[in-house]
Amino acid sequence: MPLSERQLAAFADKHAWRIPFDTSPRHVAGPGDARHVTHGLAAAGWSAVSDPLSAEIVLRSPDLRHCLQFDPQSATPAWWRLRAESTDTEPGWYAEFGELVPAEVLAGFTDALIVPPPQQPDPWQPVTSAGWHRDSDGTARSPDSMCHIELRPLSEFHDRPSWHVEPREPGHGEFHGPRIWHAYFDERTPTHLVESFLTALADRSPLQRGMYDRTGHYSAVQEPSPLRPQQLVDAHAARLKSLRAQARSARRQQTTPATAQANVGPAQPAARR
Repeated sequence: MPLSERQLAAFADKHAWRIPFDTSPRHVAGPGDARHVTHGLAAAGWSAVSDPLSAEIVLRSPDLRHCLQFDPQSATPAWWRLRAESTDTEPGWYAEFGELVPAEVLAGFTDALIVPPPQQPDPWQPVTSAGWHRDSDGTARSPDSMCHIELRPLSEFHDRPSWHVEPREPGHGEFHGPRIWHAYFDERTPTHLVESFLTALADRSPLQRGMYDRTGHYSAVQEPSPLRPQQLVDAHAARLKSLRAQARSARRQQTTPATAQANVGPAQPAARR
C-alpha cells in the first residue's frame, strides 16, 4: 500500500511544531524518526506485510527479494534487520543495525537499494574525505575517536571480509568503552550499499533533533537550527516524491524489453557450405 495522507499528516504534525536543534556528530545524534527509513521505502513501492497492530514493522520490496524488519521490542541489540534473497545471478546477504543508529544514516543505506550510485565506489573514500583516521589494518575512526569502522578479514567461516561499525563510549588507552550502537554488513552485502551508509555517517552536516529527543551520547553538540520546522517537513515530502519517481523510472527500465531485437531486419538465409 502507498503512503496515505494520514501517515504523511502524522509525520508533519510531529515535526511542524518542534523547534529543531542541529545535532552533531552524526554517530551520536540519536535514532531520530524511523519514518525517514520506512516512509522512503514505502514511497518506492515497498509494502507492509506485518500485523498493523504490532510494534514490529516488516516491509518487503516489490520484487519480493528484500525484506526490512524493524523491531523496537527486539530481545537482541539488532533493532533493524535487512535481508536479500539470493537470485540466479546475485548472492543473498544480510545487514543489521542497533537501536541508536540515526535513521537518516540508515536511510542512506536503504535509499541506495532504490537508486544505486552510477559507478562502483570505494567505501573508504567518504570516510577519509571527511577527515576520519584510516589505519593500515583495515580500520578507521572518527575525529573524536568514538566511532570505529572495521573491515574484518577472511576467516575459516567467511570467504570474504565483513564490515562492522561501532560508536563506543570513550575508553582508556587502547580499551574502548561500552558500545552505543552497531552496524553489521555480511561479506555478501553489495559494496555500493556499504559506501552509501558510510557516506551518510561521515557527512559533516548536522542532523536535526527536537529539544527532548534522545541522543546517542551526552557529548553530542546541539545548537538551535537555522531551519524552520516546516522546512524539515517540506524536505521530507520532497525526498519521498523524488524516491517515488526514481523507483518508477527504475521499474520501467527493468520491464522495457531489450532493444537489441527491436530493429532487426528479415532473417538472412544461412550460408551454404
